[in-house]
Amino acid sequence: MLNVPPQAFPAPGSQQRAAAGGRTKVPLKPGRSLMDWIRLTKSGKDLTGLKGRLIEVSEDELAKHNKKEDCWICIRGLVYNVTPYMEYHPGGEDELMKAAGTDGTDLFDQVHRWVNYESMLKECLVGRMAFKPIAAPKGMLSEREVLGASARDTTPSYDWFQTDDLITVVIYTKQKGMNAELVIVDCQHKRLRGEIILDDHSYLVEVDLDHEVQDDFAVNIAEKVGKVEIILKKKDHIQWKVLGLPLESHNTLLRRMERGLFYRKCKLVSKTEVTHDTKLFCFMLPKSTHLQVPIGQHVYLKQIIAGTEVVKPYTPLLPFLPLDFKEPFCQDGAHIYLMIKIYSCGLFTQALDHLQIGDDISVSNPEGNFKKSQVEALEDLFLLAAGTGFTPMVKLLNFALAKVDCLRTVKLIFFNKKDDDILWRNQLEQLALKDERFEVQFILSEPAEDWMGKRGKISSALLSECMKRSKKDSKVLICICGPTPFTQQGLQCLEDLGYSQEEMHAFTA
Repeated sequence: MLNVPPQAFPAPGSQQRAAAGGRTKVPLKPGRSLMDWIRLTKSGKDLTGLKGRLIEVSEDELAKHNKKEDCWICIRGLVYNVTPYMEYHPGGEDELMKAAGTDGTDLFDQVHRWVNYESMLKECLVGRMAFKPIAAPKGMLSEREVLGASARDTTPSYDWFQTDDLITVVIYTKQKGMNAELVIVDCQHKRLRGEIILDDHSYLVEVDLDHEVQDDFAVNIAEKVGKVEIILKKKDHIQWKVLGLPLESHNTLLRRMERGLFYRKCKLVSKTEVTHDTKLFCFMLPKSTHLQVPIGQHVYLKQIIAGTEVVKPYTPLLPFLPLDFKEPFCQDGAHIYLMIKIYSCGLFTQALDHLQIGDDISVSNPEGNFKKSQVEALEDLFLLAAGTGFTPMVKLLNFALAKVDCLRTVKLIFFNKKDDDILWRNQLEQLALKDERFEVQFILSEPAEDWMGKRGKISSALLSECMKRSKKDSKVLICICGPTPFTQQGLQCLEDLGYSQEEMHAFTA
């Protein structure tokens, strides 16, 4: 399913997407929806043009198929004829053509790596790439060997020990500043998976345990020395001879982009109306999961719709907007809250809205490129949001007001179409009354006649009027999130107003 937000694929400046926010769809012809594509793949029609044969494809052969009427793309060594999918791609034909006749794996991973393309394009499979073996220049080391040679002393490791009742797995990250947001643990059906986030890499311990353990476990973190303990409770009081059977990715340090997404089943425990078309969903994590979603990061929800796996990204937020900022509001770690707009013709959101309390849905590990360090020593913070692009701003707002001592100004400029589209309006207005550092400004593009606030869409003139530094040359950060045209226009306006790249952050998904 090649239909999600791009950075390089689609290219920056394309009609589909800027470097952040949500996504816009290119208008599709009638009969070209996702459900129509699913029906076509199940119709028995030959979508590859090879009458069921699988072939080995050379680089030269792949390069020949680089036209809209004859388009092959390679993803992870598998070649697909995406010609019949062209008209069904919500991002438009031009975006697929970015990888036409080439190995599009890197471009795909920047945008779609969480998508189950094997399922979406299985009827379009042409065959495997025939890669030419390339000998490494003499004396050249692989990336992994270089990593081992240069960072051997800082590479994480693990050990384990036991008592009559407990199994303790100890991970030595060798990184200072380790915290709960950087540790993700799942223990399901005797399978233990502990992932440690180390900037753009992750270290993984993954084993099939030798014996059964109880669902609940404890995670202890020694932040200063970077030691993580996963304490499991034995079901039977017996001595284990080994921890378990190591799985394929066990004891590996990889770039996060190379690490496949991991999902666990979460239960829907509540669904609350926020506006006429937006709801707040609360999902409960399993007892066997330790997971905290950092500020500005998103998770992926996965559903099976009409027999096909469909995945979409959403940014978790707090269950409400805290008004007391002595300390950042801490969730219980057992729930994930998502504010989701329900589209009348949206296949995925309609399926979400039809979930009943107690139903399960698959939720991934978090991803994202925002770091708390971007807020440190900040004096002015401006948040530009459109619609549900507001969601990544909630945790950021909470953290900044509670922890950034030198902060003078936080202003949310919230763009919507109509008055009844504004999310959490009462809470935002209460916060503005409670904390003199915070200001919110609502701007409507299709207001009623009696609307007393600002009108219009994002523009350089409007931003220049609404965004004022607390002092000349103050340290400022401007965060932006919303639909693609909004984000593209906003970034261009900020650049035109003289803001540097370091002063801007666009939330990506």
